[in-house]
Amino acid sequence: MKINIFFTRRAESSKWITLFSSVFISGLLFSSLSYADPELKSEKKLDELIEQALEATPNLEQGHAIYTSCAVCHSPEAWGTPDGHFPQIAGQHKSVIIKQLVDIHKGNRDNPTMFPFTAPLFMLGPQALADLSAYVNQLPMVPNNSVGYGGQLAEGKKLYDDNCEQCHEANGEGKADEFYPRIQGQHYRYLERQLHWIKSGKRRNADEKMVKQIQKFDYRQLELLADYVSRLRPDKSLLADHLDWKNPDFRAGFFIAPRN
Repeated sequence: MKINIFFTRRAESSKWITLFSSVFISGLLFSSLSYADPELKSEKKLDELIEQALEATPNLEQGHAIYTSCAVCHSPEAWGTPDGHFPQIAGQHKSVIIKQLVDIHKGNRDNPTMFPFTAPLFMLGPQALADLSAYVNQLPMVPNNSVGYGGQLAEGKKLYDDNCEQCHEANGEGKADEFYPRIQGQHYRYLERQLHWIKSGKRRNADEKMVKQIQKFDYRQLELLADYVSRLRPDKSLLADHLDWKNPDFRAGFFIAPRN
């Protein structure tokens, strides 16, 4: 089901890598102007952009070309890092990827590292969002995400069942049509950090009901909840079939950002 874009469509992919690189440089040069333009952040325009991206027919070759810049941090496999500095994004719902990019672009989610990457995406328009989100969505997920300490999992499960299951589903699979993310298979430290940021108000794009729930939890409860969620296992069909799986669309030795 996975396609080897790097070898089978190398010329086409190279063309799109060149195009995105040009637009990316333009985005870096003019990002301050772009973010100052209220039209580029208007709710109506961005809602239309999300709708258009979700309706577009994705081109995975173009998605791969765009993802090459993302892979430097997120890795070619989109598995992130076990310490949670970078999240596991492979297999995430297309709608969620698009929504999070929009939220970063309009400043609803603080992520300075990604600001320069969203500007060129939005310069390319909804097709680029459709292509990138579809490419990441079809990548197999990490089969051994990092998990918490394993203490008091029963309490963590109760917290999840009482507060999170309604939106994120029983096994953390989320709801694509309602923009609720897949949280199963996510790294423990990333989950813990996001819960802390929602409680403190640093992450501002969380669902209002979720914010109210999390603000009632103490930090011990947040850690128990993150521990339990980190152990929710995706369906086998969504996972890479072995720990050493490498994305065949990238050459050996592809540069990635230094890991701590």
